[in-house]
Amino acid sequence: MNATAPSSAAQAQQEIVEEFAFFSDWTERYQYLIDLGKQLPAFPEELKIEEYRVHGCQSMVWLVPSGDADNLHFQATSDSAIVSGLIALVLRVYSDRSARDIVATEPRYIEAIGLAKHLSPTRSNGLAAMLAKIKAYAAAALKA
Repeated sequence: MNATAPSSAAQAQQEIVEEFAFFSDWTERYQYLIDLGKQLPAFPEELKIEEYRVHGCQSMVWLVPSGDADNLHFQATSDSAIVSGLIALVLRVYSDRSARDIVATEPRYIEAIGLAKHLSPTRSNGLAAMLAKIKAYAAAALKA
């Protein structure tokens, strides 16, 4: 994983696709997802409030936006190891980007790495809810 953020959301997605291509099966890919989730920055307990909760996820997920339309930053966490890994991927693509980029970026990596086929329906719904919430925050920032 790069220490520096990729210059664009498209580049971040490409890097994710390349990383997952190293693994031959989904057992390894799930383990990698779990490892990515363990690398998420510590999440402040006081931010685990209803306002930041992502509904539609089977597990508990909190997503906190900060910044403005020029640069939106997201912090997120989950009580599930695999969902934490999904969060790590979502943040790589969408955090620290302009609201315009966030709204315009479709999560192509999900299909490209085969996640769409390998997530349970509840995890897929949760991932969709997370992405919708990020895009809603970005759309609101654009209107502000």
